[in-house]
Amino acid sequence: MASEHTELSKVQQRADIPHANRIVVKIGSSSLSDIKGGLNTQAVVDLVDALGEVIRRGNQVVLVSSGAIAAGLAPMGLTARPKDLATQQAAAAVGQVVLAAQYSKEFGRYGETAAQVLLTADDLIRRGHYANAFRSLSRLLSLGIVPIVNENDAVATSEIRFGDNDRLAALVANLVKADALVLLSDVDAVYTAHPERGGEPIDTVTHPSDLADVELGSAGSAGVGTGGMQTKVAAATIAAQSGIPTLVTSAANASKALAGEDVGTFFAAQRGRRSLKRLWLEHLAEGRGRLVLDDGAVKAIASGTNSLLAAGIIDVRGEFIEGEPVDITNSNGVVIARGFSSFASDEIPDMLGLTSDQLREDLGERFERPVVHADELAVFGSAFAKANPDAINS
Repeated sequence: MASEHTELSKVQQRADIPHANRIVVKIGSSSLSDIKGGLNTQAVVDLVDALGEVIRRGNQVVLVSSGAIAAGLAPMGLTARPKDLATQQAAAAVGQVVLAAQYSKEFGRYGETAAQVLLTADDLIRRGHYANAFRSLSRLLSLGIVPIVNENDAVATSEIRFGDNDRLAALVANLVKADALVLLSDVDAVYTAHPERGGEPIDTVTHPSDLADVELGSAGSAGVGTGGMQTKVAAATIAAQSGIPTLVTSAANASKALAGEDVGTFFAAQRGRRSLKRLWLEHLAEGRGRLVLDDGAVKAIASGTNSLLAAGIIDVRGEFIEGEPVDITNSNGVVIARGFSSFASDEIPDMLGLTSDQLREDLGERFERPVVHADELAVFGSAFAKANPDAINS
């Protein structure tokens, strides 16, 4: 995994985007679909024209493209996005071929070769899969090939889905060490409220608190996508907190955005890069159970560099197996961290409150390791500080 808190991206403002060596661009289903739900080929042409100019000036581009399910509707004789998972998977399988063929054709006009890369959540959170995904994308870029990434909807189940391609784009940007992320949809910026209710566009976001009073819309009326402005803001926040500046704007503004013009809402990078595993734990994973800590253990994990030991755990709740994510709470039940458990839920009760020496003597050498290793742990800074001010100040 990438080391934590390295230097910030060279892109400090939207005018710097043309100077980014590597850019991840994401486009949503609503921007690629026509009114009947099929693929809007002119939208693909316009997008590739914008990206072609970026590639010509020497930038590397990774495209995260939605639209596979939408592209599969017309060939299958469907008029709306299917509700059941099996038909969604079938539509994605058909649509991925249609979408990839169209991208290959349009990038060919610029003398560029496109490659399709289909990912599931497992590919970005399991160490071996992560390394494979990184090597594949890096090699494609080094060969001058344009990777076109999509979630592998044809096989993904609800338990292993990213949920939307905005968050997938944020994680891919981290994976390929992008200098900038551009999220394109059918809305030109993040607004303080719906424009019809007097909402105004937000120019720059420097901290999540800047959006505290903002009303964010859900998926659009077209019904072909899974996201909305909420998912774009969530993805932009994930990327910005990982040191990757992000611009949210419309597909119609793609050329202007990539040229560094004053469009959209710019999310400034807040700190150096973070490991993708910790981003996943903090923003996307769902805890299968809970570990409740005493005050001493709460203080011990505050820095995010200490492992969670059995001696500091006072209770275990829920059922989970070894390797699954668990929520970690203080004695008041406030979730302050999340991590991958080294033990199953039925093993931990016998370990509670015991030191490593006691665990080795009573249960065997296997049990003296941390319950959650520091490398498998994400501490929620804002929630931690609010729930445990004394620990932060000690």
